[in-house]
Amino acid sequence: MGDRGLDTAKRFISDLAGRLANRVQLTTDGHKCYLDAVEHAFGNDIDYAMLVKLYGGEDRGGEARYSPAVCTGAKKEPIVGNPDQKHISTSYVERQNLTMRMSMRRFTRLTNAFSKKVENHAAAVALHFMHYNFCRIHQTLRVTPAMAAGVTDHVWEIGEIVNLLGD
Repeated sequence: MGDRGLDTAKRFISDLAGRLANRVQLTTDGHKCYLDAVEHAFGNDIDYAMLVKLYGGEDRGGEARYSPAVCTGAKKEPIVGNPDQKHISTSYVERQNLTMRMSMRRFTRLTNAFSKKVENHAAAVALHFMHYNFCRIHQTLRVTPAMAAGVTDHVWEIGEIVNLLGD
């Protein structure tokens, strides 16, 4: 949780690096804060690229300002190591963001269903991902993602998530 500034990017990427045991390939969007954050967390021990989307420069006045600009292309920029060109993509995280926005009203644009406290927001996100990964059977997997990953052997009930909170 945080803004799109350097400190937030460093915290996020450092947290990611701390969860990984092996060298990975990472792709980020063209947000410049990721350059420093990835270098700070991984140094040269990563295959890192940026996928920089290119947008049309048309006038975006009136009602159009609520719609995203038209993406006219994307440029793959290797940054560190030797990233595999065919795997330079942000598709998985973009799909995850779409799922989150469609599943949780607080992420819908131009809504009044926002969290007034960051703690409530963090709890809602955690609950969403616990349900998504442990309780919801995914059609393509035919099991939950947690079951497919070998993290659990059964579909969780909501009560099991509540029990994680303790007293």
